[in-house]
Amino acid sequence: MNKRPAVVAATALALTLTLAACSDGGESKESTDKSAAAGTTVSHIHGLGVDPTDQRLYVATHEGVYTPDAKGEPDLVGDSKDDFMGFTVAGAKTFYASGHPASGGNKGLIKSADAGRTWKSLSLSGESDFHALDFAHSTVYGYDSTNGLVRTTKDGISWKDGARLEALDIAVSPTDPGVILATTADGVVRSGDGGKTFAQAQKPVMAFLSWSTKDALYGIDTSGGLNGSADGGITWKKISTVPGGRPQALTAVAAEHVLAATQTGVFESKDGGTTFKKRLAVTSSGGH
Repeated sequence: MNKRPAVVAATALALTLTLAACSDGGESKESTDKSAAAGTTVSHIHGLGVDPTDQRLYVATHEGVYTPDAKGEPDLVGDSKDDFMGFTVAGAKTFYASGHPASGGNKGLIKSADAGRTWKSLSLSGESDFHALDFAHSTVYGYDSTNGLVRTTKDGISWKDGARLEALDIAVSPTDPGVILATTADGVVRSGDGGKTFAQAQKPVMAFLSWSTKDALYGIDTSGGLNGSADGGITWKKISTVPGGRPQALTAVAAEHVLAATQTGVFESKDGGTTFKKRLAVTSSGGH
């Protein structure tokens, strides 16, 4: 396969969505400081999750990880205002993430065991930026955007490298550790061998995917249309349109519990995506 057209196509998709750009050399310190000083707004959402211990919502952003306070306003978790890119909740108070320190560079894979208050570097610090992370089957699955690789790790330290592709997001089958889906500019691609190889892309084009149970796979398209698949992505059915325009993140917490971030907010559905309620407001801004 000629890699150059794929790179151009995927880059075009990322630019259109203003989703995959990184913070390195991006926003000025003044801009970041103003955002931090405001304290009550978030933008550039890169990940969503719910802690199973208390069902608290966590939002990974360009300016740190936030959670709604008692009034529904965003409250910074811990003291890190780093750029969090890939983000996933792995279990009780256990999160994995990636991204960039405020000073620049790549975080590699980091882990929190206290619901995002503190973080520990596990591996690939300075080497890799995972724009997508998923945790299933006691394994971290990641899309390393720095190197264009699908990678997996059991211990967070030793990695197995899979296929090279230009993708925006990945989702792992909750029942089969070998089945991985990825979103590309041409459609959704599927792997049946743990990410070593991927089949040809299939329409429709999705921006993000999330797979909570065997028959509850969700995908959100570039305009915010939420789609569902009961057969692992072979066929899709339009469910609704999430308010707020272009999507920034998608997480299916359970079969009927779906979180989606768009340009205007974080929205939550508890009826399988049929209706959504805003959980957190977002300050809309351009790519960075």
